Amino acid sequence: MRNPANADYQCPFINDTCTKRAQSVKGPYPLCSVFQPQGRGRKRTKRFVCLCPKRFFEIDILKEVVDRCWPGEPPLNPQYVHEIKMSHFGNVDFVVADIDDAQKVRQFVSVEVQAVDCTGSVYDAYEALITNTMLDQEPKFGLNLANVFKRYVSQLIGKGYYHHHWGTKIVSVVQDLLLDDIRKRTNFPDVSLDQANIIFMAYEFGPDESQQRIVPRLKTVAGTHHSYLQSAILYRTPPSKETFCERIEAQLKKKQAHIGIPEEVNLAETEIAPSFDEDEEVFD
Repeated sequence: MRNPANADYQCPFINDTCTKRAQSVKGPYPLCSVFQPQGRGRKRTKRFVCLCPKRFFEIDILKEVVDRCWPGEPPLNPQYVHEIKMSHFGNVDFVVADIDDAQKVRQFVSVEVQAVDCTGSVYDAYEALITNTMLDQEPKFGLNLANVFKRYVSQLIGKGYYHHHWGTKIVSVVQDLLLDDIRKRTNFPDVSLDQANIIFMAYEFGPDESQQRIVPRLKTVAGTHHSYLQSAILYRTPPSKETFCERIEAQLKKKQAHIGIPEEVNLAETEIAPSFDEDEEVFD
C-alpha cells in the first residue's frame, strides 16, 4: 500500500490527481476503498467495499455495455461522451453513443457509476496512513447504504422514465453488495434485457494473482423497468405506526423535540445531525 501523499495524490484509475473531497480535509481525499470487518471470533471476515466511483474506471465499460446492454443492432462506431448535463434532467456520468460519419448520434446508452458512502469515522485510519503512524485500535466505521438508496434509486427511476421515452436504456454500474441492498429494500422484478430500461451491472471485487491486487469482475447483469422499481418502493409494506409513535416519544424523553407552535422552533438550536445505519429501519 502506497502513501497517496508521497504519490502527489495521483489516482491510478483516472491517471490524474484524485478528485475525491471531504469537508474536513483540505485537498484530495483518496479514500477509494476499505475492508469492512464482518462477524465475530473465528467467523470474523473482511469484505472489500468500493467508496469511489472512479475505482470502476479500470473496467472496459464501453465494451461491456455494448456487449450486454446495447438496444437493437450493435453500434458501428461506439464512442464515450463524459458528463452529459441537461436542465430538468440532471446529469449522467457518461454516455456510450453510436456516431455516424456526419458526427450525429444514431443511438446511445447512458451510464451511471455509483459507489457506497462511508461514515467519517474512517478518517483516523486515513490520517494514520498518510502520517505513517500506528493506530491504537482498529477503526470502527459504517456504510451509508440507506443514504445511497434514498438518493440514488430515486434518480434512477426518473432517468429511467426519460430513457424509456427516448427508446433506450440507462446502465447502473455498482458493486454487487450495493445491488444486493437495493434488491433487499425493493424486491424489484427482473425483466429481460430487451424489455428493460434500467440495467444493473454489478461487479465483485476480488484478488488477481497476476496483478497482485484487488480488481473488479462483472458478476451480475440484471434488467428492470422504471415503473417496476417505482412501484416496488411506493407500495412497500408501511412501517408500524406504533413504532413510529415510539420514536416520537423517545425524542420527547431525550428533550430533543420542541414543544410549541412551529414559528418558535429555532432550527439552529434543535437541529440534530442525521445518522444512517444500514441495519436501521428507515421511515420515508
